[in-house]
Amino acid sequence: MRLRPLAALALLALAPLAACTGGSDAADRDAAASPTAAPTVTGTTAAPTPAPRPSPTTAAAPWGRGPLFPGHVLVGWAGHELSPGLGVLGIGPLSDKARQVRAAARAYAGPGRRPVPVFELIATVVRGGAGDDGMYRARADDELVGRYLAEVRRAHGLLLLGIQPGRADFLPEVQAYERWLREPDVGVALDPEWAVGPHDLPGRVFGRTTGHELDGVAAYLSGVVRDAHLPEKVMVYHQLAPQIVTGEAGLHRHPGVDIVKTVDGIGTPGAKTGTYHQVIATRPAFVRAGFKLFRDEDRDRGGRVMRPAEVLALRPQPVYVVVE
Repeated sequence: MRLRPLAALALLALAPLAACTGGSDAADRDAAASPTAAPTVTGTTAAPTPAPRPSPTTAAAPWGRGPLFPGHVLVGWAGHELSPGLGVLGIGPLSDKARQVRAAARAYAGPGRRPVPVFELIATVVRGGAGDDGMYRARADDELVGRYLAEVRRAHGLLLLGIQPGRADFLPEVQAYERWLREPDVGVALDPEWAVGPHDLPGRVFGRTTGHELDGVAAYLSGVVRDAHLPEKVMVYHQLAPQIVTGEAGLHRHPGVDIVKTVDGIGTPGAKTGTYHQVIATRPAFVRAGFKLFRDEDRDRGGRVMRPAEVLALRPQPVYVVVE
């Protein structure tokens, strides 16, 4: 399996009114030049019309207050509107996405398997420039998160806030979105591929994390669920190779938190299946399985990407299928 290339992520070059905060843009492209050129980033030149802020008093989790699993399969698109290179969720107008992702999710329906549409918004994105705090990442502002949440609620779905922390730790990056995590239909997706050490540059090396660091995030989310009387909250962590997450025994079960390990990586259907079996085998018994598809890069010589029936035939069967 060919690992996901570091250049596949477009590092943000932020305009003054772009929907992210944190860091300076002067050295973005040069400081994080990867082995091949990153895709061009498209920015915004004017602030979009603010969306109404969703309220937990008017919205519930799509599955209600009962258990999410078993009985459901999450089917999502990942990305960010500042660049199509960040994933399919950033291609085309946001106003079309609720209808499109709901249609895509229906292909995974089956007996005892109700699909839940998901937007995985890459909310904290690694950057080429260090920024004022030296953390090499930018956070989405409330206006952007609010628009994506309002749209995914049109699909009766779930919003996952993707976290690419750069040199920062995962926990403070997740805590920065607590206003949104107190909503009943917002979870997180952690991407340790982009969690680098204090002397490393994102885009030059693969990042990594530990079960202990993931456990800190899960414990925090459990507290949010308890304090705000919320339904179960989803915590995803992505992994493309065994060395990306070490010491998974340090990750423990926490009340109110459903943890999913999603296997990343680019390759043909056969190669992806092999990597899935290798990487998913190390997860703790209570952690559920997920699978990522890359819409363009995963095509075989016939131009084919794995079909829903093939993904659902994987064992263990993924409870989260995300397309980037």
